[in-house]
Amino acid sequence: MKKHLLLLSLCFWASFNLSAQNPVKRALKPSDVYRLKTVTDAKISPEGNWVSYTLSTIDSAKNKRNADVYMVSWDGKETVQLTHTPDGESQARWSPDGKYLSFVSSRNGLTSSQIWLMDRRGGEAKQLTDLKKGDLEEYAWSPDGKKIALVIKVSADTSKSKAPKPIVIDRFQFKKDVEGYITRSSTHLYLFDIETKKIDTLTKGNFEEESPVWSPDGSQIAFLSNHSEDPDKNSNSDIFVMDAKANAPVKQLTTWTGRDYSPVWSPDGKQIAYLRTTSSEAYIMYDQSILCTISKDGGEPKLLTKALDRPVSSHKWTKDGTALIALVADDRTRYIAQFSATDGKISKLLDGERSFTTLERHPSGTFLTTMSNPQTPAELYVFENNAIRRLTKHHDAFLAPLALASVEGFTSKSKDGTLVSNLLYRPANASKTEKLPTIFFIHGGPVAQDEFSFDLSRQMLAAAGYNVVAVNYRGSNGRGLAYCKVISGDWGNKEVMDILGATDYVVNNGIADPEKLGIGGWSYGGILTDYTIATDTRFKVASSGAGVAMISSMYGADQYILQYEHELGAPWKNFDKYIALSYPFLKVEKIKTPTQFMVGESDFNVPAIGSEQMYQAFKSVGIPTELIIYPGQFHGITNPSFQIDRFERYLKWFGKYLKK
Repeated sequence: MKKHLLLLSLCFWASFNLSAQNPVKRALKPSDVYRLKTVTDAKISPEGNWVSYTLSTIDSAKNKRNADVYMVSWDGKETVQLTHTPDGESQARWSPDGKYLSFVSSRNGLTSSQIWLMDRRGGEAKQLTDLKKGDLEEYAWSPDGKKIALVIKVSADTSKSKAPKPIVIDRFQFKKDVEGYITRSSTHLYLFDIETKKIDTLTKGNFEEESPVWSPDGSQIAFLSNHSEDPDKNSNSDIFVMDAKANAPVKQLTTWTGRDYSPVWSPDGKQIAYLRTTSSEAYIMYDQSILCTISKDGGEPKLLTKALDRPVSSHKWTKDGTALIALVADDRTRYIAQFSATDGKISKLLDGERSFTTLERHPSGTFLTTMSNPQTPAELYVFENNAIRRLTKHHDAFLAPLALASVEGFTSKSKDGTLVSNLLYRPANASKTEKLPTIFFIHGGPVAQDEFSFDLSRQMLAAAGYNVVAVNYRGSNGRGLAYCKVISGDWGNKEVMDILGATDYVVNNGIADPEKLGIGGWSYGGILTDYTIATDTRFKVASSGAGVAMISSMYGADQYILQYEHELGAPWKNFDKYIALSYPFLKVEKIKTPTQFMVGESDFNVPAIGSEQMYQAFKSVGIPTELIIYPGQFHGITNPSFQIDRFERYLKWFGKYLKK
């Protein structure tokens, strides 16, 4: 008897220890939004021993997001939180001697953001600037650490009256999401002397300058500006260079009528690497970036990646200046590549089913990068010897209790023969032989792509028991320029064809239950949701976020005036085109899909009127619908409790029609 008891006891403890070591994982739920953190803006210290970055967290009690400055040692063994205030800090930058970290904050009750200076050895941060006029946009240390280049935006209305005034507008482009109504203003470069606190004006005129970058010897500053006759009527930006002193002449380096941007000086200070658009047109939507170099004195640029036909980003020079390391967006991934500065010859350094998003060069010549994959939110990694080594582990606690969806790629064929790259999210532990209710969750942009990276929205839907499909429809990037620009002026045609082709694939291959299909998305994803349910009635439920209805009613109501003028033409000249692109609204009686509409109250990107019109039309013809408007929110829903609410409403709405 004692032996039996002992055996039972041993079995119990073995079982207990096993479950303790391998706890049962649970599904993701909307409240997990409060636990998710964001790692951004990593910078390497001058000597290379530390990396500073910003960590954004959520205070669930206050329903507030806050950003603090952290640093992690290059070997990854030590992490230090440097700021602890509820006010938020951003743009942390190392002083050139490595003794200080500066950052931007409006802490201590300030009415405007200022630069603060913190001794990395310890102690409280001290306010460095006391800007009385204008808003600080960005800044950059001089190489000798004696001066800082400031970018300050100054409104034409300099009165100090606190009483509300009429908004007087005389600009062609007069609306922008978050910023609101755009009045006359100027954004210029200024030079701040750290010792004397004196500020000198570097640039003047009715222009807007940004992105200052010091030459390695500190004698010059490169920056971006648009000096065309009316900058409101095009998307141009060019690279300019000037000596780093007041009243110095400004020299324009690039003359491309498209966009030249992201200047980076070569180590010897003789060249500038930058990105430019493939298109020289006044308005640019369907495009991809080309990596270029140009002499600091100007002249004809070298187009290093023109033949690559893929977007390039986050370019950095190698230590010896003979090549550039950059990220390339390619068919659901972003990989690290090296390009010869002489002829652009490419060498792929690191790829795989993951997505790299930033690059910073270490003094040793190795690199810092940010990487995400379908099961891991973005963290910092060291890229060395053609492999990566993880630095930060801020998401380990978030991931520990969760059973996440598996993610796999598949290729579908549209009815015109086009091959489309997609991603399939299967619920954790789901059988591959079981047909499941399936939701097509469509990305926005349209010039973007769904990648092998962590996606909270699709993981959340999959956690509720749905297969979730992400479709890289035509208009997406990562598949070449022709694939991207083919939808210009022809919205809701080829993209819908691609979504329906992916639908046929998952139905015909026994992945999706054909009687339980749903669709949703935000922004262009919401627009395509409307187009799709107006084309095909097999979707049993839909959720359309920040979409449009009558296209002509958006002219002058949103921030896309240049797109309307250049892609569709003025409504009074091409009204038939606007009518044709408004078919979900004008043929609403043909729609059979119950649809939930959502939008931010203050969205100037895709204003609420688009969702309101569709909701009203559904109500008029008797299609089940609901309208959710998030107060005080712009195009992106940033209020944490509203983010949770949106997920809860997704699950309730889809569940009502797909879980019967």
